[in-house]
Amino acid sequence: MGSMKRLAFLFSCSAAMLCAADLANVHTVYLLKMAKGLDQFLASRLTSDHVFQVVTDPKLADAVFTDQIGENFQAKLEELFPPPESDKPAPPKPAKTEDEASAVNPLLGDTINKLSSPAGSSSFGRAKGTIFLVWAKSGQIVWSVYQPTKGSTSKEMDRTANDIVSRIKKDLNPKVK
Repeated sequence: MGSMKRLAFLFSCSAAMLCAADLANVHTVYLLKMAKGLDQFLASRLTSDHVFQVVTDPKLADAVFTDQIGENFQAKLEELFPPPESDKPAPPKPAKTEDEASAVNPLLGDTINKLSSPAGSSSFGRAKGTIFLVWAKSGQIVWSVYQPTKGSTSKEMDRTANDIVSRIKKDLNPKVK
């Protein structure tokens, strides 16, 4: 039983080191537009504290800062970093006959009051105060923090950005107190 506990402990330590290694591999970042202009304050703090190099071309970024995840973010990520095109062209879809096109299965038909964008009604998309650092190519969340702003003044936004950058620095150098 003791060996199982040691094995579980080793896996948890490995997972913690893997997360730290991922964060340590981030050198360049791109910032998506955030609520209350937080992206501008965060870019300023990241560069002045020499934590990451902030780039204006997303294709040069290792990771992306965002204050929302979900379908809308995934679509933006695919727009900024399109997946490589397959070498094989997609097989053409067979044309439907007129009878097939007019036949409608009532169980599979359109529903009434259908949402145009399910992500828009989901609370998963934007959690106020949560900032995510997402690996650009894979979409994997490398780091996140919950740091709500206490107001929308420039001073408060700069303080929030400073707190976020301080947390990143602490997580990059866990031995420094």
